[in-house]
Amino acid sequence: MKSSILMMLLFVLGYIVCFGDMSSLNNSFVDEETLQYFSDFKNKKQLIVVNKPATNIIKTMHGDPYECVDFYKQPASEHSSMKNHLFRYERLQIPSLTNLETNNKKFGYLWKNGIGCPTGTVPIKKVTKDEFVRLNSFSEKYKPQGSWNFTYNQSNIDNQHHFAVSRIKTGKGKIYNGATMVANTYNPKVKFPQYSSTRIHIQLGNDFIQAGYTVNPKLYSDSKTRNFVYTKVGENQCYNSMCSDGIIIVRSDFPLGSVEETCVRGDIEGYVQIYGLLKDKASGTWWLEIEGKQIGFWPANKFQKSSDNNVEWGGEVYSAHMPSPQMGCGYFPVGRVRYDSVIYNITLVEENFNIDKRVKNREAFSDNNHGYRVANDIYSDIPVNNIIYYGGPGNI
Repeated sequence: MKSSILMMLLFVLGYIVCFGDMSSLNNSFVDEETLQYFSDFKNKKQLIVVNKPATNIIKTMHGDPYECVDFYKQPASEHSSMKNHLFRYERLQIPSLTNLETNNKKFGYLWKNGIGCPTGTVPIKKVTKDEFVRLNSFSEKYKPQGSWNFTYNQSNIDNQHHFAVSRIKTGKGKIYNGATMVANTYNPKVKFPQYSSTRIHIQLGNDFIQAGYTVNPKLYSDSKTRNFVYTKVGENQCYNSMCSDGIIIVRSDFPLGSVEETCVRGDIEGYVQIYGLLKDKASGTWWLEIEGKQIGFWPANKFQKSSDNNVEWGGEVYSAHMPSPQMGCGYFPVGRVRYDSVIYNITLVEENFNIDKRVKNREAFSDNNHGYRVANDIYSDIPVNNIIYYGGPGNI
């Protein structure tokens, strides 16, 4: 009897050892629950990087929760480009938006506490596990792009992106060190998982950065208009400060990814936002400015190239194999600011860091005029420079 029990134990042990080794070569021997455990474990480790320990949690006026995270412990501080990086808090001597009308108020009015985060901490939007998994599941077809790889009336069956932009003409061999814009904000209608964005796009070799506003229900789980920053580095991508590849935040009172007030078409009063993506001459660091204030930065060594060779301003939508969504105000431009989605007062920072306020070396481009249109520098009923009218109903 004892001998039979011993033989059975040896047989079971041999079975476990044999198939335990094989399971490392063939996942068919690993049950679904175990695979899910390891998948969750990986996600949880990455979530720890994103959701750093917070000193406290505060809410915007629209109710979005943000964690106040130690400046040196924010998600993007984990990126290799931040190794031995010398942080500089003082305002840098970069071309800025100070020539535009900006106020000296801080961003405390965006928060229910009227202040933002405590000094030494920065607001990082809390990311749930579902949001994190969704962010990391975005396919190449879904991710934002530039318009340069597209031609007019291209079918775009594979990627479903459409553009109405004003862009720098290619083939001139020029180098630029930044760009700015003022954009009125709208709430274009989109369906999940589509998105519609208005942004500056700066190309840095195969990498790029974008800043502007977007309606993106897949990313934010709602259809509200929100400011955003997008970073594409190598094969990696990041919205706002949601991951290690994103931007380093320096302000304690500005919530990236927060809800923006929007225009009502035809109203005399509208809402505008001022954006800048600007390179520091001394360090090569790229900075995000909103309303003339420095919000965050990307170290120079984060990107394939330190200066940009292509810049564009305007709208981008993703249709997700459905009738495409609205862009901007949702109507074709008619040449009146009250009725159009517009971008104006655009500038370029040239290779020698002089500011080009005329920006003549550009062209209007829409990949499909049946859904979206764009026009450069036509008559303006307000005293502004370099105005771009763009947008459309989509449905293509």
